Amino acid sequence: MAWVEEARPTARNSDDIEQLIARINASERLRAGSRYSSTVYRDEPIVRTGRQLMDEREAGRHAQESGGRGNRSERAQRQSADAWPHAEATPPVAARQRATSRPHVESQPQSRAASQAQPNAMSQPQPDAMPQLRLHAQSPAATQQTTLDPLATRYHEMRSVSRWQECNGRGRWLTEAELFVKQGRLIADLEDDRPYHGTFKSYFPTYNAMSDQQLRGYVTWRTAVRRGEVQETSLSFAYVYLYEFINGIGVSTPLDGFMRMRDFWHAYRDIAPEMDRFARVWLRDYVVYHGLGPQLLDGDKTLAFDRALMELRTLSSQLEEAAGVNVPYAESQGRAAETAGGERATRRRSRRTPALPLPPDSAFESRLLEGIDALSTYRIRLSRLYKDCPDDLRHVACAVYVRMLEYYRHNRKSGLLESLFGEEATMPYTMFASAVFYDEHPHPDAVVELDPIHRYRCEHGLWSCTRVYGTREKSPKLGAIMRACDRKLRSAMGYPHPLKAHEEPKYLERIIDREITEWLEWKAAHAPRIIDIDLSKLSGIRSAAAETREALLIDEERDDAAPTSSPAETETPPDAAGHAPRCEERTADSTVHEMPEDAEVAHPAATTEELPGLFAEPMKPAGARTATGGAPTPDSSSPLSPEQTAYLAALLEGTPTPLPPGTSEDMLVDAINEALFDELGDTAIEFGPDGPQVIDDYEDDVRGLIAR
Repeated sequence: MAWVEEARPTARNSDDIEQLIARINASERLRAGSRYSSTVYRDEPIVRTGRQLMDEREAGRHAQESGGRGNRSERAQRQSADAWPHAEATPPVAARQRATSRPHVESQPQSRAASQAQPNAMSQPQPDAMPQLRLHAQSPAATQQTTLDPLATRYHEMRSVSRWQECNGRGRWLTEAELFVKQGRLIADLEDDRPYHGTFKSYFPTYNAMSDQQLRGYVTWRTAVRRGEVQETSLSFAYVYLYEFINGIGVSTPLDGFMRMRDFWHAYRDIAPEMDRFARVWLRDYVVYHGLGPQLLDGDKTLAFDRALMELRTLSSQLEEAAGVNVPYAESQGRAAETAGGERATRRRSRRTPALPLPPDSAFESRLLEGIDALSTYRIRLSRLYKDCPDDLRHVACAVYVRMLEYYRHNRKSGLLESLFGEEATMPYTMFASAVFYDEHPHPDAVVELDPIHRYRCEHGLWSCTRVYGTREKSPKLGAIMRACDRKLRSAMGYPHPLKAHEEPKYLERIIDREITEWLEWKAAHAPRIIDIDLSKLSGIRSAAAETREALLIDEERDDAAPTSSPAETETPPDAAGHAPRCEERTADSTVHEMPEDAEVAHPAATTEELPGLFAEPMKPAGARTATGGAPTPDSSSPLSPEQTAYLAALLEGTPTPLPPGTSEDMLVDAINEALFDELGDTAIEFGPDGPQVIDDYEDDVRGLIAR
C-alpha cells in the first residue's frame, strides 16, 4: 500500500507536490509497482487476517486485468446498495469519500490505461481536494452521471462538505465541531425510515464518525423521537441528538431548544441514568449562554446545594456576630502578639459561657439544624433519638456546631465551612466543555447570576465562573460530627438503642462531652416540680380536724353550735354545678397548685422506679406494625417492604435493579435509608460514580436484614 504524506498546500511546497505526482504518473515502473487502496486510513482494521489480505490481492489483480472497468469488490457493492437503496445507480466513489482530519492520502486503484491517458490528472490540486490528495481511477463507470432520489441527494450533499475551506486565496481546516454544525444544518429537517440495528460507539460522536448505514439509522431514530416515540438506541446517538440542541440545529428559539432538550433528558434518563452526569451541566450552560431565566433550573441539584450552603453560611455569620467576632483571620494573626492575653481571656470566657443561650431558642435551633442536616451525610433529623427527644439532640448538636466554628476560627487557617466545602473564587470557564459545540459568533459581554454565590461573566468572548470551588456533595466530616453527638448523647441519657462507636478526634470528644454535661445539668436544675397528693388520706385529716375543733370549744359554744355530726357528714357538699371541691396546697413560694378531683394521682407507695421508663415503647396491636411511612404492614421483623427487599438483593448481587412502577430510584433509595436508619444508625446506600451501592461496612448487616 502506497501512501503519500499529506501536506498543507502552501506556495512553498505546492510545486514539489505537483512534481512528485507527475513523476509517479509518468514512470511506468512506479505505476506498475504502486498499489492504491479505495479505503481511508481510519476505516482499516488494526490487525488483518490472511484471508483479508488474499481477498485484497485478488481484487487488485482483477482490477488490473479489467483495465479499470470495475474497481470495487462485490462486498463493497452490496454495502453501497444497502446504504443507498433508492439510488438508480451506485454513486461515484469520489462523491462518497469523506474528508477526515488524519494526515493521510485517500487513493484508489488506477489502471494502467487510465494512467497513460491522463498522466497529469492530479497536477492541478482542486479546492476540495487540497488537504487530502487522492489518486482516482478515471474509469468509464466512475464518470457516469448517476440519478439519485431526493433523500440520497440530501445525504450526498451533507457528505460533500469539505473540511478544507478556501477564503481570499487562503485556506483553513474546519474543526470537528464546525463541520458537525455545517453538516447538521443540511439535514436538520431530514426524515428517514431505515433503522440501524447495530451498535455505534464514539467518544465525541458526530455525523463524520458514522458510516452511511449508521447515519441513516440515526436520522430514522431521530424522526421517531421527534414524533414522541423515545426508543432505546446506542448512547452515542442520544448524545448526538443533545449536541444538535446545544448547537441550535433543528430548533426555532433558545427556549424551544431548552424545553425539548430537557424533555428528552427526562424521557431517556430512565434508559441511561449515566446521561445525568452531562445533561445537567449542559442544561445549566444552555440557560447561561442564551440568557434564559434561572427559574428554569429549579430542580438543579447544584443550585439546591448553593441555597443550603448560603442558609448555613448566613446562620453561621449571625452566630459569629453574636459572639463579637468581626476581625478577619489574617488581621487577627497580624496583631496576635499584641492581643495574646486578651485572646486567651476571651477563649476562657467563651468556654465558661454556654454556646447557645438558655433556655434554648427552639425556632433558631430548628432552622440551624435543618441547614446542617441538608449538608451532612448523617441525617440527624431522621435519628430515633431525635424522634423521642428532639429538644435534647437539637440543642446539643447546634451547640457543638457553634463550638466547632470557634475551634476552626482559632486553630485553622480557614473557617469550618471553607474547610468542608471550599472557598469562593473566580475561574475561567468553558461552555459545553464536554460536548461538541461550535461558537460561530463571539458571545457579547454579559453577566448571568444564578444565585448570590454562583454567577458567570463573559468578556470579549471569554467566560469565567464565580462560585464555591470544592466538593459539591454532602460533607462526610460534618456527618461524622453529627453522628458523634447522637452517639454520645444516647450514652449519657441511657438511651436503649446505642450506636456503634467510631474513632473521633480527642478535641471533638471533649467539646461534645462538655456540651452534653452543661445541657443535662441545666435541664435537671430547671426541671418542673412534681407534687403528689394522696386523696385517700383526706378523710383521716378531716376527722382529726373535727376532733381538734371539738376540744377547743367551750360549753357555751357547744350549746350554740349545731348538733354534732359525724366526720363523714362534715365533708363539704358539692357546689351548685355538682362538682366536688378542689384540693389546694400552698407551696413554699406561695403558689397555689390546683388539681381536678378526677386527675390521675400517683399512689404514695409507688416509687419512681416502678413507673414506666422514660423511653418505654408504646403498646401496639398484636399482629401489626408501623412501617416507615406510617402505613400498617404485616407483622415482620424486617423493616423493608418486598419491593425494597428485592431492590437491595439485586443491588448486592450486582444485577439490574428492579424499580416499582411509578417510583424513581432516588426516592426508593431515600426510603430504604430511612427504613434502615433505626437498625444501622447510618445511611446504608450511597451514590457513587457507578450509581447507588451499599456501603461496605454495612453490607453484612443488610444481608442479615434481607434474610429475615
